[in-house]
Amino acid sequence: MTSSAMPRRYLMCRPTHFAVTYRINPWMDPAAPYDNALAVSQWENLRQTFLDLGHTVELIDPLPGLPDMVFAANGGTVVDGRVLGVQFRDAERADEAPAYASWFRDRGFEVHEPKHTNEGEGDILLAGDVLLAGTGFRTAHASHAETQEVLRRPVITLQLVDPAYYHLDTALCVLDETNIAYLPQAFSPGSQAVLQQLFPHAIIATPQDAAVLGLNAVSDGRTVVLPVQATDLTASLTKAGYQTIGVDLSELRKAGGGPKCCTLEVRS
Repeated sequence: MTSSAMPRRYLMCRPTHFAVTYRINPWMDPAAPYDNALAVSQWENLRQTFLDLGHTVELIDPLPGLPDMVFAANGGTVVDGRVLGVQFRDAERADEAPAYASWFRDRGFEVHEPKHTNEGEGDILLAGDVLLAGTGFRTAHASHAETQEVLRRPVITLQLVDPAYYHLDTALCVLDETNIAYLPQAFSPGSQAVLQQLFPHAIIATPQDAAVLGLNAVSDGRTVVLPVQATDLTASLTKAGYQTIGVDLSELRKAGGGPKCCTLEVRS
């Protein structure tokens, strides 16, 4: 059962400076070719998809020297107009944090600077009344208490165990206020048990679909925008009553990102 779609407000960053010149996750291979123009074209298609669905898309200026700034989901976590800023694990992305914090401050948001490593909506996802918070590779477990204090929602800690799924949003997608899709193998046994208890009707993704970042999807409660290569997940979502739109972000996937990585939800 799906809920009705609500217009969303998204923040995105054009991949003007996209490149794969370093390796901070298993998807990245600096020795492999990449096509910046194709990455921009694929991103533009994603942006247009959101606009066609009736959502608002705002843009942050891309900064030279920050090839991963396109992955706006890592720029913060926004709930009820309160912004928890980010602190990246890797030096290569550190300068993205103040850029995103400034964007929110300039628009009147209450921005809280983090005391611990956290990588925004990459690891912190709002699911109904609770925040699902990943840890294990990027976001520090210590940040989860801070997240709860700042954003004032209960936080559920989930332990990630597969390096390929280093952010929560690569292994789990919030579909609506009551349901998710996820890859059980990406989580510890205890976290799998928690997810089964919280979401007994969850859609279980195949390893093949997770491997094309099929779970790095964006849902407005009715329509799920996901990588077109995730064919089994698309079929499962359709069977469950969701509408789906497939997009090709294969070039951005070379840096470990998909639709959700490119999309930060602004909840004012």
